[in-house]
Amino acid sequence: MDERTNANIVAAVDERRQSVIEFLGRLIRFNSVTGNEAEIQDFLAEHLRSLGFEVDEFEPDPEALRKYPGFLEPELPFTGRKNVVGVNKGTGGGKSLVLNGHVDTVPLEPVEEWTSGPLSGEERDGLIWGRGASDMKAGVAAMTMAVTILKQIGLEMRGDVIVECTVDEERTGLGTLACVERGYRADAGICCETSDMQVMPACIGRMWFTIRLSGKPAGISARWEGVSSIEKGIKLVQAVEDLERMRIQDLHHPLFPDNRGALPCAVTMFNAGTFPSITPERAVLRGSMGLMPYEDPEQVEAQLREQIMRVAAADPWMRDHPPVLTTEGGYVAAGAEIPTDHPIVQTVQRAYETALGEPPVMGARMGAADTRFLIRQADTPTVIFGPGVTAQMHAMNENVPVDNLLGATKVVALAVYDWCSQAK
Repeated sequence: MDERTNANIVAAVDERRQSVIEFLGRLIRFNSVTGNEAEIQDFLAEHLRSLGFEVDEFEPDPEALRKYPGFLEPELPFTGRKNVVGVNKGTGGGKSLVLNGHVDTVPLEPVEEWTSGPLSGEERDGLIWGRGASDMKAGVAAMTMAVTILKQIGLEMRGDVIVECTVDEERTGLGTLACVERGYRADAGICCETSDMQVMPACIGRMWFTIRLSGKPAGISARWEGVSSIEKGIKLVQAVEDLERMRIQDLHHPLFPDNRGALPCAVTMFNAGTFPSITPERAVLRGSMGLMPYEDPEQVEAQLREQIMRVAAADPWMRDHPPVLTTEGGYVAAGAEIPTDHPIVQTVQRAYETALGEPPVMGARMGAADTRFLIRQADTPTVIFGPGVTAQMHAMNENVPVDNLLGATKVVALAVYDWCSQAK
């Protein structure tokens, strides 16, 4: 791209500063808690249609998606909850690009904890406030306004641009997987997930697990005749913590120099017993662990199972009454990554430096992302870059800096034009 075109794109975003801010405010004012995405999707479909995009609206079909690795059983039906995909056809012969973002948010409650209300979309103190401001309506706003502004200033590109606004990311990611099933693929992708304005070629995976174990009930006055499931469960809590230490010592990745954030492994819920005066006869332990981008979730589950069973085998009671480990019905998401020198990573880095006058920080996401489906199932190498602040994800009084929103809009607009103007 020539310097004049770059300058025109940056200037066009600056000239539309208030429009970009108001667009995000409008998105925040839609209550799109997972399961309630219909209204915001109608708005986005109409906006993309007004730009001349070909718009495809469709509901994910769990039965069609069940065949894919990483399928998670949905908690809510998809009836009335559509994905919105807009396609801007290029003039031909250029590289295609997917822009991916989700519109659903975590719940609003407790509403009374919000200073301005969870759906205010208010701009105040250099921040935009409301549920989803960082996770990830700012990302959806940045990618949508980036293509809007490119259209408004009349820039044409050789390659197709595919804008994916998906549902159910906070629960299953099946919205993005449904786009894959629908046939949407590209030469590369940018997922505008929360990234603190860092360029992230990788994200970790996440696995939730449940351990069930039994004790032997006895009345409290003769509790020495019973076996406490709490006592046995504490041994398994320690076993999980020991596994975390081993994994932190053994597993490494250049984008996670402090791998503690990438590899948490802990029991976070412990429920036992049925009555205060009975030795607790059963316990249910639940927890979460992080996976490196290159790990297979099945192998990690096997490693956790081996650790639990090794500790159980050393205990006379658990040896004969082994605990049961399962990940079924929980959250299991593989990590994903592309090379740090992949051309789409270089394109976003170049756009960032052009827009903001300094090189970006290269990082990696310490949370699961829908890029796992784009990279692993759609063969679409995808980098994460977005304006959202990681510390604000799911927070009360969630917000995003205005500077992040405008900066990300510039970066995405430059990257889209750069990438899609290149010949295949």
